[in-house]
Amino acid sequence: MSDHIIPPHGGYANLLTYRKAEIIYDATVKFCERFLNKYDRTVDQMVQAARSGKQNIVEGSVVSGTSKEGELKLTGVARASLEELLTDYRDFLRTRNMHLWDKDNKESLEIRNLGKSKDASYDSFRNYIEAGPAEIAANVIICLIHQANYLLNRQLLALEKDFLEHGGLRERMTKARIDIRNRKPNTNNEK
Repeated sequence: MSDHIIPPHGGYANLLTYRKAEIIYDATVKFCERFLNKYDRTVDQMVQAARSGKQNIVEGSVVSGTSKEGELKLTGVARASLEELLTDYRDFLRTRNMHLWDKDNKESLEIRNLGKSKDASYDSFRNYIEAGPAEIAANVIICLIHQANYLLNRQLLALEKDFLEHGGLRERMTKARIDIRNRKPNTNNEK
């Protein structure tokens, strides 16, 4: 742990959860443009849920230096937003009598393998989202959301463990003050 009261923070662009959430956001925008009526209220809700998933990861990462509670809370909000979006995609498939892929079928495994690459980006999935039929596009995004949710669950556990081991800002501030006091020579002249 650093000697600084406010540790390094804000490196969200390096988080795999952020990169996944960014792909999901871009894919959701394109999916809604292709398959939903732009006046449908669901479009705004889906895009906002995807945006919230991504943006709360950003905000949680930036606030992490001064508020571990805030980081945990915002990461949890990101997770909840992506779960909401997952439900929207499932509803899309169900209400149109389209098939939801089983997690272990050939197509799901192919998308999961693509998503495992550290270099995966929206371009890795562009053809599925922009050229594929609605059923395939929705299922691809569902696979991506499952991956992001899995990673966010792990991130939340790691944040919890880190907080329990190192505390938050208040603990670091108290420790820093005690350390400073202990380093000062005793100025009281005892007689």
